[in-house]
Amino acid sequence: MPYKWSQTQHTNSHECLRLWPHSSLPSGGFVWFIAATFVLIQLPLFAVLGTVVLWVLLPFLMITVAAIWLALKRSYHDQNVLETLSLKADDVHLQRRNPKGDHQEWDCNVYWTKLSIYPSGGPVPNYLTLTGNGREVEIGAFLSEEERPVLYSELSDFLARSNHSPS
Repeated sequence: MPYKWSQTQHTNSHECLRLWPHSSLPSGGFVWFIAATFVLIQLPLFAVLGTVVLWVLLPFLMITVAAIWLALKRSYHDQNVLETLSLKADDVHLQRRNPKGDHQEWDCNVYWTKLSIYPSGGPVPNYLTLTGNGREVEIGAFLSEEERPVLYSELSDFLARSNHSPS
């Protein structure tokens, strides 16, 4: 799953959760995929070498490779999201770094923090939110439908432990 629990560096007694989008194509795979696509698209051109048809097909095939490259680059850019949920003293702190680099933050006292999952009726199945301080914020928007209930149970345990732990 694309998230990890760890100890915070501020204290040794509380955990921190980091979430990020799943990347199914690593950067090395990106290079190989573009190279293989380029080679495979060029194969049909051998049959038309030396004809006018080559010059008619070549721009369209090059535009296709360029479009695939741009789409994959855009996908990598959109995956540049990181959410961090941590506990500082008695406050739950959620920070989100968006693809454009801007940050969003949410804080609430752990006692008043409410975790909710909406199996249906939300924008996506198993919509996962934290509520508190007069706001409801989504967490793990990029997780799959199957991963959100698992995260919900882990977050429920985390918040329950945090509510009962001595400060």
